[in-house]
Amino acid sequence: MNEPLPEVLPLPPLVADVAEWLSEKALGEFEHVSLLEEFCHRVAAIGVPLERGHISFRTLHPLFEAMACTWWRGIGCETEDLTHQEIGQERSRWTESPLRSLIDTRVPMMRRRLTGPDALLDYPVLEEFRDKGITDWIGFVIAFDEAGHDGMVSSWATKRTDGFSDTHLAALKFLQRPFAVAIKIAAQEAIAGNVVHTYLGAVAGKRVLDGQIKRGDGETIPAVIWYSDLRGSTQMAEQLGRDGYTAVLNAYFEAMGGAISNAGGEILDFIGDAVLAIFPIGDTDARTACERALAAARDAEKMLAETNRQRESQGEAPLAFGLALHRGEVMFGNIGTADRLAFSVIGSSVNEVARLQDMTKELEAHMLVSGAFADTLDLPWRELGEHNLTGVSQPMRILTLPETD
Repeated sequence: MNEPLPEVLPLPPLVADVAEWLSEKALGEFEHVSLLEEFCHRVAAIGVPLERGHISFRTLHPLFEAMACTWWRGIGCETEDLTHQEIGQERSRWTESPLRSLIDTRVPMMRRRLTGPDALLDYPVLEEFRDKGITDWIGFVIAFDEAGHDGMVSSWATKRTDGFSDTHLAALKFLQRPFAVAIKIAAQEAIAGNVVHTYLGAVAGKRVLDGQIKRGDGETIPAVIWYSDLRGSTQMAEQLGRDGYTAVLNAYFEAMGGAISNAGGEILDFIGDAVLAIFPIGDTDARTACERALAAARDAEKMLAETNRQRESQGEAPLAFGLALHRGEVMFGNIGTADRLAFSVIGSSVNEVARLQDMTKELEAHMLVSGAFADTLDLPWRELGEHNLTGVSQPMRILTLPETD
């Protein structure tokens, strides 16, 4: 049962208190879900009979195009991250939304009474709200740029019999701009996190956002290093053309990268058709890091096998790869020019794992591991002897697992 709400808004200073709270929140660390929930509670506490609050805004993310959050009194917040594909599928529903009309017409505010003689249910969603007991709905749009391509839409609804009073509406209208400022900051911080996570990886991205941004910033860490390479890529690039070869690369990277991420590894770079990744030992022991890397290798094999089944059913050639796993110390940090940096790993171990992967062709084994890696795990390794690697001064002991394993 809903608790009774005051019918009349208390003194205006309480509205100013909410605006001041929004300014304080904008200066700190927060995210949009908790902000909406606390905002709705505070607005209700000063007398606005709020039953529902909703916000949505565009984001910059490889998977999601928009983020939305809805608060219901007595329930809390429900979030929805709409993928690029879902946005397209929901286009008709969005086209019939009153919020879309606000954006298209560039009208900053729209109100609809849902019951009584002044009821106007000119959008399908308003009928849904009416059926849930909503009596009054108001929507706002606030642009974050002059062109209006970026911004926030919000809507607020009540079950109060007479709908929102003029005082309630004035309070909501007054609070929209400071609320939008706070949401914009939260959205920009989320976008920054999305971008560095997408292009640098979770661990590297967090380090950059935490201030590790100067050339040379970094540390030497023990890690398991992964280096894999797609077979026959040069020939495929020539035969398939740009679009076809891009599709092949994405399928291959999905198998390799997905397996690495699922096992807790950190993808550092896509080098042409090669994948460089690490499984840091600092947060775990060496055995666990090696087990995760090997599990990722097995997972990648399975994922690529499924991809190949699909490719062969379409008359396409299967994909193959070579993989090397090594254990050693790496410098994990910023390298490059003073104003153009890459966050990656360098060191002799990185050079060694790349040369070890080159040996997969010569030794006719799609996965090779170094002695340093193999000695960490008690498994039936197949010894392939010591070999000289290009550019490496000392011979390396090389092993693989039996193909039947």
